[in-house]
Amino acid sequence: MTGNLGSTTLKKRRRVADPMMTYDRLPQPLRSWLAGAALPWSPKSCKRIWDKARRNGLSVDDAIVVLTETEQKTLSRDKYCVLVN
Repeated sequence: MTGNLGSTTLKKRRRVADPMMTYDRLPQPLRSWLAGAALPWSPKSCKRIWDKARRNGLSVDDAIVVLTETEQKTLSRDKYCVLVN
């Protein structure tokens, strides 16, 4: 049984961790940012950016700015130009 994969040639991937559990373990400011993000970020990728910013000595507010800038950079590459409120 192939489920809903259809005739795709993509390989199946198994998640190593539960994404909701990963989300629940994020710091509150990061969860708040993620809840209002324009893109559907994974908790794992947000945590990676957050940890790097914090390791570099940035404050919580500065880490949020880094996340927002990263999101804007990603949105600028979108050929359909997603509008952000």
